[in-house]
Amino acid sequence: MTPYILRRLVQAVLVLWAAYTLTFALLTALPGDAISNRINNPQNQLTPEDGRTLKAFYGLDRPIVVQYAHALDALLHGNLGYSLSSGSTVSSLLGDALPHTLVLTALGLTFGVLVAAALGIAGSYAPWSRLRALLQSFPALAASVPSFVVGILILDGFSFRLRLIPAVDDGTFLALVGPALTLGIMIAAPLAQVFTAAITATRRQPFVHVLQARGAGEHYVFRHGVLRNASLPVITMLGLAVGELIAGSVVTEAVFARNGIGQITLNAVNTQDLPVVQGVVLISTTGYVLVNLLADVIHPLIDPRIRADILARRAKRPSRARPGADEAVPARLPDEAVAS
Repeated sequence: MTPYILRRLVQAVLVLWAAYTLTFALLTALPGDAISNRINNPQNQLTPEDGRTLKAFYGLDRPIVVQYAHALDALLHGNLGYSLSSGSTVSSLLGDALPHTLVLTALGLTFGVLVAAALGIAGSYAPWSRLRALLQSFPALAASVPSFVVGILILDGFSFRLRLIPAVDDGTFLALVGPALTLGIMIAAPLAQVFTAAITATRRQPFVHVLQARGAGEHYVFRHGVLRNASLPVITMLGLAVGELIAGSVVTEAVFARNGIGQITLNAVNTQDLPVVQGVVLISTTGYVLVNLLADVIHPLIDPRIRADILARRAKRPSRARPGADEAVPARLPDEAVAS
């Protein structure tokens, strides 16, 4: 298991480097930057000398390759740079906003998993076929509605009409319910579809028929056989769901007027603040990679077949050691002996 985990760690580091490099290349290819926008804005009343001083301070007057090497070296030393718009350190900006987004995404993920589990189980074990068909069609309907539409409907219904939750962030737990429900519904749809299909496929497996033939009840078969096997594709989908949560938090925080990574991302993109955008991409990619790494580690722990396959591939690797002098090396038999 140790080589397997090490390979996944190396892949995670490569993904982080590729995401950081691609973001730098795409943003630097765009015309203009935050400093140039400030210089060209007549309201700032900056002289050309002030503009050259600002560009020299932020290193924007250097070649692109030198800027990338400097940014990568600073990143390896834990320095994300300074915001081109506000002058604050990127670490402080993200550090202030990250806890709010983490709480929101964690609660949204919890809602999404609970709703997906309820829909998957009810859609597979409901006593009436029409009810099962209705529950199984709900994820497809929810997946077709954009997240901002869901957020606006929740905001209009629960905040403005029923007045059950605050319309804006006031620091209370109830203010988290609306945006968390929006994110939860967004990821619950694909998770419920995968979970329902996995339960249906697992119930057709031979070991389920063997358990039923031995007199096991439906609850026992589900707890000890169906649930473990059907949860594997859901765990894989959770890695993709984290990416959707991070992307959806940008829109959701804008709809519910919450301060978080989403608001910082919108402001940084509008002002072409390269260091801030790179910091946001780095944090988002790190979360995405960590969740997928955790899913890869959990898979062998849940399914013994995956663990046995990993160990078998490791055992089949050819040894690089050359035979010693005291080892017997089989000789090739003559053709006459083979023919006889």
